[in-house]
Amino acid sequence: MAAPEEQELSQAQTEKLLQFQDLTGLESMDQCRRTLEQHNWNIEAAVQDRLNEQEGVPSVFNPPPARPLQVNTTDHRVYSYIVSRPQPRVRRSFGVYVMLTSISIEVFSSLKFFRFTLRFVRPDPRGRVTDPVGDVMSFIHSFEEKYGRSHPVFYQGTYSQALNDAKRELRYLLVYLHGDDHQDTDEFCRTTLCSEEVLTFINTRMLFWACSTSKPEGYRVSQALRENTYPFLAMIMLKDRKMTVVGRLEGLIQPEDLINQLTFIMEANQTYLISERLEREERNQTQVLRQQQDEAYLASLRADQEKDRKKREEQELKRQEEEKAHQSILAEERRRRTLEEEKERKSECLPPEPPLDDPDSVKIVFKLPNDTRVERRFLFSQSLTVIHDFLFSLKETPEKFQIVTNFPRRVLPCLPTEERPNPPTLMEAGLSRSEVLFVQDLTDD
Repeated sequence: MAAPEEQELSQAQTEKLLQFQDLTGLESMDQCRRTLEQHNWNIEAAVQDRLNEQEGVPSVFNPPPARPLQVNTTDHRVYSYIVSRPQPRVRRSFGVYVMLTSISIEVFSSLKFFRFTLRFVRPDPRGRVTDPVGDVMSFIHSFEEKYGRSHPVFYQGTYSQALNDAKRELRYLLVYLHGDDHQDTDEFCRTTLCSEEVLTFINTRMLFWACSTSKPEGYRVSQALRENTYPFLAMIMLKDRKMTVVGRLEGLIQPEDLINQLTFIMEANQTYLISERLEREERNQTQVLRQQQDEAYLASLRADQEKDRKKREEQELKRQEEEKAHQSILAEERRRRTLEEEKERKSECLPPEPPLDDPDSVKIVFKLPNDTRVERRFLFSQSLTVIHDFLFSLKETPEKFQIVTNFPRRVLPCLPTEERPNPPTLMEAGLSRSEVLFVQDLTDD
């Protein structure tokens, strides 16, 4: 069965994937993606858990454990500067030197074995990081209590957050690991780190992150950077799309020497930052251009959609008007057909015309609105409704009309009303044996 296709990544997820790969040094993009997905694309949580896994401790976060953060520390071009403490000159014979060397090897091997065994019997409590930000803030507080507030600006966040900011801002990140018990720590902090020229130099040129190795967060970073002695400083920057250690300064270094060494490291790697800035600017310009193209496409699409909508509305309006006109025609045809059927029915229901010599007959001449004349005989005893039905049955008669006498002028009540449900007869209406009546069109009224 074929494997299910992976969902396509968004732009934000792609950027996080590349950033996570740069911070960890993982070559497999699939591993990076799985790790980020396990942490719901929280890059800080993923990086923190990778550090935990390096120490063999459980995950601090709820998602399954990821792999440790791996800043590139193996670049063969990394600059290393070590200040060694002067050792007293002691004259030893070759035999004594060999004996001391053998003893040192045995002691070192025993100590290494003891430390290795101790890790399983009593794990180092610093190996489990539960509050990395708290570790950093606690170190800053204790540093200021001991050495004062005149010092480089400490980054108040985790190591991984400092890495992220340095990468995002394309700045150098100087990491200081503080060894509380080391014999050179006090002198370095008071004389070098808190000197006015050093703090001004660091504050204006780079981010500065520091923590004590007695704290879990500092200890974990020390294991990742693999320092040899204290005081320890590491310069980290974005190089070849990875956060890389480009300089290591170890030992008791004086203020002027520290500034010179940091300046040398920065100048030696400035081209990489410039290259990254140009590449990022090009990516941003490409992204802006793509966004402008997308916006132009969307604007064109919206214009086309609006044009189509108006066209559909016009077509629908035209269709409705045509349908209305068609319905009007059908209604008029039904009305005309109904009228014709009613005229025919009225004609069939008319009583027969009386003969000429009928003494009870009335001859009436009707003058129609179209100036035609119609003549017919009726009986005095018949209702005026018969006269109306006769005229209604004629094709020439309008749909609505009334019958009017000439002199005196009066309208004959031919149709029943509420006041007079039974219209009068011709006799009751006062008609004579020969009458001329006028038909008035009421259709337009």
